[in-house]
Amino acid sequence: MFEKEVDMQASQPEPLALSEPLTLILPFAPEGVACGFPSPAEGYWAGDLDLIEHMVRDPACTFIWRAAGHSMTGAGIDDGDLLLVDRGIDPVPGKLVIAVVDGEYTVKRLDIIQGRTVLLAENLDYPDVVLHEHTDMTVWGVVIWILKQPVTRRGVRPRR
Repeated sequence: MFEKEVDMQASQPEPLALSEPLTLILPFAPEGVACGFPSPAEGYWAGDLDLIEHMVRDPACTFIWRAAGHSMTGAGIDDGDLLLVDRGIDPVPGKLVIAVVDGEYTVKRLDIIQGRTVLLAENLDYPDVVLHEHTDMTVWGVVIWILKQPVTRRGVRPRR
């Protein structure tokens, strides 16, 4: 049906829900940091930001998966990235989802094309998954955040 790539670890992730409330509070800068010409630093903080409160809608429905593979690089998901996944969000077309296709987990962009459900790869080297009437597919959850470490490069500039 499609070129096989193992995108996700087959084990079930554990929920973020804990017996006591989880908080991760860090200092929060009041202004955006310029990605173009540097702006003057203000030298003060706006207060604290609780990352869990900011990133997680419902801890009981939120899980972390580690991405494995390269079929979603166009969506900003690289091999080894952590995906925050919410099982309580409706999987609508356009969302990134963790899907179970014929018993195997994959992360793809959900879409409906000409009345058919399609799981879109975001790397042209990988095919989309077009679901047929005999394909068993369920959406396990919706990707809400992609967590990654920045790439370290020295002396390398983007091509113009």
